[in-house]
Amino acid sequence: MTATVCVARYPRPTAGTPMPVTDRYARPEERPPLLAYSVAMAIFNGLFAAGLLIARRRGRQLPVRPAPADVLLIGVASHKLSRLIAKDKVTSPLRAPFAELEGSGGPGELDERSRGTGARKAIGELLVCPYCLGLWVVAAFSIGLLLAPRLTRFLAAVFAALTIADFFQIAYKAAENKGLDQ
Repeated sequence: MTATVCVARYPRPTAGTPMPVTDRYARPEERPPLLAYSVAMAIFNGLFAAGLLIARRRGRQLPVRPAPADVLLIGVASHKLSRLIAKDKVTSPLRAPFAELEGSGGPGELDERSRGTGARKAIGELLVCPYCLGLWVVAAFSIGLLLAPRLTRFLAAVFAALTIADFFQIAYKAAENKGLDQ
């Protein structure tokens, strides 16, 4: 067996002064807003549990196996809605209090970064990250399938169709650019 030597990157507290575990996570200037992230996780889990509880009280049963078509529909719709919230130019007023513009992104999109500290920074990071937002959107669509399946499938179909339309727009633009280069 080899012995592992642990060398702390940060100074140890003086005798009798406890040092929170999070203080050793990262340097203060690099440290993410861990408390705000913890609150966001608690809110997400609370809302998701509340949605499941409401569904149960209304007599809605969880499916034994989610229908593959629903999984695909929710996946595609969540991809689009997450990007729409996190990147679209038109939804930038929703992100502006929590984000700072860095420049233009993909077609019709902006690149932004979160700003501020604490809760403001955590909300900003959630709002500018389509991957981070994806979990919240998938959860909302999933609870929607339990509580209002018809409406949820319709709304998801709208976002899924928009995803397909976006791919056609990008393909058309690429074909147009290729044709102009020849």
